[in-house]
Amino acid sequence: MARFDFTPYRRNTVGFDHLFDILENQVRNNNGDNYPPFNIERRGEDNYRITLAVAGFRPADLDITAQQNLLTIQGKKRDDDGVVGDMLHVGIANRGFERRFELADYVRVENADLADGLLTIDLVREVPEAMKPKKIAVNGQASLKAVPNSSPSSSEESSADAA
Repeated sequence: MARFDFTPYRRNTVGFDHLFDILENQVRNNNGDNYPPFNIERRGEDNYRITLAVAGFRPADLDITAQQNLLTIQGKKRDDDGVVGDMLHVGIANRGFERRFELADYVRVENADLADGLLTIDLVREVPEAMKPKKIAVNGQASLKAVPNSSPSSSEESSADAA
């Protein structure tokens, strides 16, 4: 795989270091290992779900760690003591793994569930009130309040109505 050089972009941008670090780490760590397979689903404006196919793993075999902007999922290999006799063919993967997902700011893990060999992790983005856009009143005529999610055209109409 060809390595992409981000140096020209780093010289011409300010404040995007974290983004370039993420991209370079993805290129560096992409060794072709696609185990276990996974899906990422958007379930709403601020809701996401990651689903990993982890057949053969029990809840005790899985370790999920959420840190700031990073979700790490580890599966620990275990010895199958319940096997009676000699295995003639082993086609079900029972190897350890580690999957890392970079999370955007204010995204947190809401729930994790293991059922039917699928590990589902629900994520939600919660932007703090202090970070949401606010309407500023001219000459202090109205109090400050958060701007609800609306299309730009509807906010322009409401400001025209107010005038």
